Amino acid sequence: MYSVSRLARRFCATLPASPAAISGEAAASVPTKAKKNPSVYKKLSSLGTRGGKMEETLNQLVMEGVPVKKHELIRYAKDLRKFRQPQRALEIFEWMERKEIVFTGSDHAIRLDLIAKTKGLEAAETYFNSLNDSIKNQSTYGSLLNCYCVEKEEDKAKAHFENMVDLNHVSNSLPFNNLMAMYLRIGQSEKVPALVVAMKQKNITPCDITYSMWIQSCGSLKDLDGVEKVLDEMKAEGEGISSWDTFANLAAIYIKVGLYDKAEEALKSLENKMNPHIRDCYHFLISLYAGIANASEVYRVWDLLKKRHPNVNNSSYLTMLQALSKLNDIDGIKKIFTEWESTCWTYDMRMANVAISSYLKQNMYEEAEAVFNGAMTKCKGQFSKARQLLMMHLLKNDQADLALKHFEAAVLDLDKNWTWSSELISSFFLHFEEAKDVDGAEEFCKTLTKWSPLGSETYTLLMKTYLSAEKACPDMKKRLEEQGIQVDEEQDCLLSKICA
Repeated sequence: MYSVSRLARRFCATLPASPAAISGEAAASVPTKAKKNPSVYKKLSSLGTRGGKMEETLNQLVMEGVPVKKHELIRYAKDLRKFRQPQRALEIFEWMERKEIVFTGSDHAIRLDLIAKTKGLEAAETYFNSLNDSIKNQSTYGSLLNCYCVEKEEDKAKAHFENMVDLNHVSNSLPFNNLMAMYLRIGQSEKVPALVVAMKQKNITPCDITYSMWIQSCGSLKDLDGVEKVLDEMKAEGEGISSWDTFANLAAIYIKVGLYDKAEEALKSLENKMNPHIRDCYHFLISLYAGIANASEVYRVWDLLKKRHPNVNNSSYLTMLQALSKLNDIDGIKKIFTEWESTCWTYDMRMANVAISSYLKQNMYEEAEAVFNGAMTKCKGQFSKARQLLMMHLLKNDQADLALKHFEAAVLDLDKNWTWSSELISSFFLHFEEAKDVDGAEEFCKTLTKWSPLGSETYTLLMKTYLSAEKACPDMKKRLEEQGIQVDEEQDCLLSKICA
């Protein structure tokens, strides 16, 4: 479901950038939407997956006579950042600096954001402080404020914001929105309305994002009257002030409090506002309609999505399967999962995991295992989540022997970095304790140590198994000492009983 923090995370992660001046020319601006050279961008973006050095690639392009223009490189850097390759994006800026390309304040703002993402907040502060005052502008100050808000550094964000006010760098809603997003992320929604008041006192008009986060804050505080007041103000401002984000958040709030009629009304408005070219809009609609248990609307939007985007990708199938799982629509899951398996280019275990989980909720173990076995033949994993789902089901249904077989098979699949869930470990030990099976528990522990030493909680469960079986373990205290485990009160009591 569209959560209160989602817009805050997404807003804090974005940073608007203005057009940049080209080195060697007058401060002429270039179009923000510069056209990409497909071959150049493909080479740069693929470095993240196939490896390779940005500097060598760009130098090679120059040697080959390929035009490499500054405004295009800035665009490539923005796109790489958008697709979560901040390190590669930063390397473009570093290459441009070595080529003595002049940066504008807006360029520095983008670079500052990339430094924060790749090297941390302290490095971003150092970079900001290294800039000449003449180059620091509203964009660079705003970029650092965004960094503070992303890292939830409230004190630094407030002090920096006040500095921006003193320098007359707060002339639009963006700085206020950054602060609002931070407060939503740190669970201090009550501070958002005061920021709206402060914004209006500076004669700054709230934008659609402001209203959206204001609504979210009211929803977090369970202030439905406040939500309605914000909506009334938005209506007074005119139809253009509301966005599909606004209605997505509004629907989520109404769903949370069980006002399904109001939620459905908001979803209809969302559909009118959304961009039909963006798949995520359909995804939100599908998820939110599932949240109000409206299966017919889920299928209607699914059909709209497929008509608009015939090449349905894995993300869309995953959204639909999760929605059907929420609706407990097993027949629908079977149909959609089969359709996905027959058309997918890349087998995605997330789809299989949703199907497995849904079948197990209906006690359809054979169907779940069939999906798992099919996945084993079609991809190389990772199968850890699927195995855990199957093992948890088996343990809850007193089929520990089958669960242990899955565990033994999992030993061959998992790498050293994988960690078992505490719930699964507890479930296995509950079986050993009830069965008074000390030998089985010790063998289980030997397998666990193949990934990492046993923790304090696991030793507690092991000792409870010894106590249940009325068996002594004289060396248990020594084992704990060797692992550097500080004995707590519960463990001390167990030791006194099994070490006697």
